[in-house]
Amino acid sequence: MQARLAGAVNSSLARLKRPMLRLVLTQLAVTLVAAAVAGLLAGWHAFLSALLGGLCCVVPNSLFALRLFFGAQRSGTLSPLTFFFGEFTKILLTVGLLAAVVWWYRDLNWLALLAAFIIALKSYIILLFRH
Repeated sequence: MQARLAGAVNSSLARLKRPMLRLVLTQLAVTLVAAAVAGLLAGWHAFLSALLGGLCCVVPNSLFALRLFFGAQRSGTLSPLTFFFGEFTKILLTVGLLAAVVWWYRDLNWLALLAAFIIALKSYIILLFRH
């Protein structure tokens, strides 16, 4: 009985891992594309601004996905508290990264930064149309 339960948990984790990885990789890919387009249209500072803006979305989401996956793998289930704590941490990290970029990067191109951030944030829509 316990072996059957462990097998079910492992298959659930395997199913959870693929979509999270696919989403993070999609966000990274659209960030790179947005940065390349911004760089071609407006130069180096727009490229770097777009790259940083997209990474402000990708990095917290990657850490959140890792936290969910390892939390589920360790305990076999995910508690709502784990999810909400992870989501709160993700939001704080996103705001902190955006603030750090604005504070330290003096040649910031706001349009490129915000456009790449929003594109990375909404990139899950691409995955919806793949099926």
